[in-house]
Amino acid sequence: MLRENVLLQLLLLLIIDVYIYTSIYRTTRSFRPWLRKTVRSGIWITTALAVAAVIWYHISEPWYRSINMQQWAVTIVTIIYGSKLLTLLVILVDDIQINTRRLVRYLRQRKRPQLPGKPITRSAFFDKLAIVAGAVPLASMATGILSGATDYRVIRKTIYLPNLPKSFDGIRIGHFSDTHAGTFFHRIGVRGGVEMLLAEKPDVIFFTGDLVNYQTDEVDEYIPIFSRVRAPLGVFSTTGNHDYGNYRKWSTPEAKEKNFRDMLQAHKLLGYDLLMNEHRFLEQGGDRLAIIGVENWGVGPAHRFPKYGKLAEAYKGADEAAVRLLLSHDPSHWDAQIRPEFPDIDVTFSGHTHGFQMGIEVGDFRWSPSQYIYKQWAGLYQEGSQYLYVNRGYGCIGYPGRVGMPPELTIIELKRA
Repeated sequence: MLRENVLLQLLLLLIIDVYIYTSIYRTTRSFRPWLRKTVRSGIWITTALAVAAVIWYHISEPWYRSINMQQWAVTIVTIIYGSKLLTLLVILVDDIQINTRRLVRYLRQRKRPQLPGKPITRSAFFDKLAIVAGAVPLASMATGILSGATDYRVIRKTIYLPNLPKSFDGIRIGHFSDTHAGTFFHRIGVRGGVEMLLAEKPDVIFFTGDLVNYQTDEVDEYIPIFSRVRAPLGVFSTTGNHDYGNYRKWSTPEAKEKNFRDMLQAHKLLGYDLLMNEHRFLEQGGDRLAIIGVENWGVGPAHRFPKYGKLAEAYKGADEAAVRLLLSHDPSHWDAQIRPEFPDIDVTFSGHTHGFQMGIEVGDFRWSPSQYIYKQWAGLYQEGSQYLYVNRGYGCIGYPGRVGMPPELTIIELKRA
């Protein structure tokens, strides 16, 4: 069955390339010989890379060290054929128009004014447009890997709470999420993001899960970098769906359990106070602020978005504080349980969505494919007196880059209303 699936995928890639090549062949006939040969060869070179990636993806299991190669395999195919499919769409539009014109030949009989210069045929125009259409996303996605993945941005928001004690008026909360350490390939850039966060001098810092992609040892070489994250009132963290080792095969259940014990130890080495369905109090000037943290709790299939979080257990006793802040990795938790069952949790901090790592944000206009999956996918949301902030993520998963959706460092200031 596996062999048939691989052959079907390879056949589909080949059909796409043959169809595109006919357009490239027509367009490059007037090119200089060396350029014509380069462009035409480029089609089949990218095909060879994609074929190799597909084959590698299927034969690399079950060796863990191949997982990152699998990720790059997916990235290569996505970039190459994301661009080629757009090219294909333009060619198809042209072919549909040609066949339509053949069916309505009377349109050709209409007199059209002659413009000066040698006219370009419709097919030639669409052939050239197809090349441009394919080149733009290819360049964008390549740039997203080379520079977008570590183009960190600081986003600042102010939340006004009527019940905020005077002692905590103006407290600055640093928030980052979804490091996915297994995707990093640029240590200097990663270190630069940490320095940007520390330069904001937050009073307390929250990390809302997904430290790694597949298994804990991905973070080992980055512990010296992320252990620098410090704040006067502490650094608090929680776990995300990727932190449990659910997305790879394990030799034994015991190996998977050990991986999660290693995850708990990694948070200790980082110096983060990991909240596993529990809470802590910040005390200042005789006032109390509760920080609640739950394990991953997400809406969706349990094998992908497990419900390990026990909010009732974590909340017990937190009502002694005037304000309650919750760390919960998946923003779908907010509508599903937090708001209906815990209306006095003032602010929830989440991540998980990455803003899909692709999108457009210009002024008040925001668009991302993420919005078709998550109601709350990036930024600040309010329902009644409760707030949710969804961080766009520090790292990447799958596609190791970002286009129009930079990695985020958040500074949230709490003020008395």
